[in-house]
Order: sequence, then structure tokens, then C-alpha cells
Amino acid sequence: MTVEERYRESYKTGYTPWDYTYTPWDVGQPDFNLIEVVTTKPIQSCKVLDIGCGTGDNSIWLAQNRFQVVGTDTSDIALQKAKEKASKANVECDFMLVDFLKNKIKGAPFGFVFDRGCFHSFSSENDRKRFAKNVATHLEEAGLWLTIVGNADEHRQGPGPPQRTARDIVFAVEPYFEIISLQSTHFGSNHPIPPRAWRCLMQKRYVT
Repeated sequence: MTVEERYRESYKTGYTPWDYTYTPWDVGQPDFNLIEVVTTKPIQSCKVLDIGCGTGDNSIWLAQNRFQVVGTDTSDIALQKAKEKASKANVECDFMLVDFLKNKIKGAPFGFVFDRGCFHSFSSENDRKRFAKNVATHLEEAGLWLTIVGNADEHRQGPGPPQRTARDIVFAVEPYFEIISLQSTHFGSNHPIPPRAWRCLMQKRYVT
């Protein structure tokens, strides 16, 4: 089962087929890591690509803060929920059913790309490199990418998001990005002990 098939199955059945739990990433609110980075850097209003947007909470928060948002996912069920949430919140987001690694996303180039737990889903180093390269091709010069990644420093007793090392991240994003910050944090979560994460903010390298 591919990464895309696993997520589609998760939204369809309500649990993750690789560990038989509910969809823990769908927390019903924007991730605090995104909010902190956007508001403290700060990141100016621009076109944003939210990869693996799920049911749209992060996309909607960005739209409420004057960003022009395109959210993509491989689950039509998740995107339908995202559209309903955006309508209820009275904001405009462009949600697309598309495979990010296989298709050029309408609206590029973007000033900012965000993914929460999408980049880390790929177990292959080559696939993570492909993902990073594709992010770079969708960004304008000096554009920013924020990714939230499961942290391999956590010694976990049960199931949870995929875990990657700091080296995994650095290896994949070079030579396309300069890392601005790589911090140990945790996922925004409804769980009393949220899974650990890396919060990595990067800037697209200038290519001569």
C-alpha cells in the first residue's frame, strides 16, 4: 500500500491501517507550530501551498490571516470536509485533489509552502529528496518551506507518526534549501502526551 493509499484508507475508515488507531493528525485546529512561525518571523501575506492539507484546519487559519491558500490532498473525503469547514468559516481556499509528487500544482510559484507530516511519510531517502526538490520547484526565489516531521529522538512505547532524524531532513533538503531553523518540538495534538517532532523552516536557495 502506497503512502497515498494509506491516507485515503484512513479518511475512509476512520483509522490508520498501519497501526489501527483513529486519524490522530486530524485535531480540529491549526497546528501551533505553524502559528508561531508565521506570527513571530513574521511571514508576510503571500500565496501558500498546504501539502497534505487534510480536512483544512491549517489552510483555513492561513486564509483567515490574509494568505491566498491552495490546499492539496489525495483524499477526496478529507477535501470535502475541508471545503465544508472553509464555507462555515467564510473564507476562500482552493482545495485540490492531487498527488503532489506526480503533478504540477496550479498557482505556482508560491511564497510559502507548509506540510505537517507529509514529507516524513516517505520511508525512502530518494522519495524524500524528490519531495524536497518538488517543493523547491513550486516556490518563488527565496521562498520559504515549513515542515513538521516526526522526531526519531523520541523513544516511543506505542504507535505514532513516522520518525526521522535530523540527518534525514538535512540530507533530503540539500542542495535545494538553506535551513533557517531546525528545532525539537511536538505536534499540535489532542493527546495528553503529544508525539515529538522537528520543526524545520527553510529558504529556497538562489540558483544561478
